[in-house]
Amino acid sequence: MNRLPGLLLLVGVCSSTGFAAEPLTLNVWPGKPPGETKELPPEADQTKPEDKLIAGQRIIKLGNVSTPQLAVYRPSPEKDTGAAVVICPGGGHHILAYDLEGTEVATWLNEIGVTGIVLKYRVPFRDPEKRARAAVQDGQRAMSLVRSKAAEWKLDPQRIGMLGFSAGGQVAGMVSILNDQRQYESVDDVDQISCRPDFAVLIYPGGFDEKGQPRLKDEVKISKDAPPMFFVHAFDDNVTVLNSLLFAAELKKVGVSAEVHVFATGGHGYGLRHVDGRPVTDWPKSCTTWMKTMHIIK
Repeated sequence: MNRLPGLLLLVGVCSSTGFAAEPLTLNVWPGKPPGETKELPPEADQTKPEDKLIAGQRIIKLGNVSTPQLAVYRPSPEKDTGAAVVICPGGGHHILAYDLEGTEVATWLNEIGVTGIVLKYRVPFRDPEKRARAAVQDGQRAMSLVRSKAAEWKLDPQRIGMLGFSAGGQVAGMVSILNDQRQYESVDDVDQISCRPDFAVLIYPGGFDEKGQPRLKDEVKISKDAPPMFFVHAFDDNVTVLNSLLFAAELKKVGVSAEVHVFATGGHGYGLRHVDGRPVTDWPKSCTTWMKTMHIIK
């Protein structure tokens, strides 16, 4: 297996002067994450030469993540709007599609003046009965950590959102609707800061629907305190579009704003790599408009 470039495997905190050239990288937890009891093999890119290409390109499949980290990508000062988004790559809670659904998303966000923060959460899942649990813990901690850095990073603490793809969409969605009900015992003062995103973008999310039934799982409880959300899904996605439609319908019931884009075709796992003739891959344009409409960016 090929290791990732050293940039992705940094441990600890880099100097904040590194914003312009390289991402600021910092650990999500001050020590071992909650519930960790065993050592995994070294973190590595598990992509194989024969793996399917996305828009003609390979992707990084990052596996064996034991040390959750944030990689902070800042827009140029003249574009910076003060908004930020924590990005949760997908990968079925087995791996992280780290570039396709992570760093490439940060690049797009930087172009529209938003700080993109890629969350490297724990994979593979630790508990087969609660596949998303460790990832949601990492997501909640990441939101509090980013908000704790708002003044230092010149972010608006009330315009910090979360964006997730597939399994990462499940993470972003669950962090959004838990409304500061932390899924772990507090470890320091950072955990006294809200972990609720101010908005959420869910791209072909999974894990919300009760398998084989047109309803949400019992643990997906949506209240009026959920943030506004933006959804993208293809009708022919093997991760059923009901994940987005049912979730959005529940938001409507409790009076929370949502925008839903469902495309006839597109499948799953396209990220934001544009492909001619596949309208679903142009979703970033609609998302940018939504962020402007919601006064997240100017």
